[in-house]
Amino acid sequence: MQHIEADIEQLQMKVAFQEDTIEELNKALIKQQKQLELLEFQLSHVINKVKEIEVPSGDSQEVEPPPPHY
Repeated sequence: MQHIEADIEQLQMKVAFQEDTIEELNKALIKQQKQLELLEFQLSHVINKVKEIEVPSGDSQEVEPPPPHY
């Protein structure tokens, strides 16, 4: 009977350890998801800024004057 009780106690300890581990992993996953969402927002913002400053290539009607050293 003591053997069964020892086995049950050992199983309870393993379950408690697994619950703690799962909780820690869940917290880490939540933190990473928040970081990912922030990075996606920042990347989207950077992409929009780059699109705003892009100069069309070859389609410009204006002719650039030659540099002063010519």
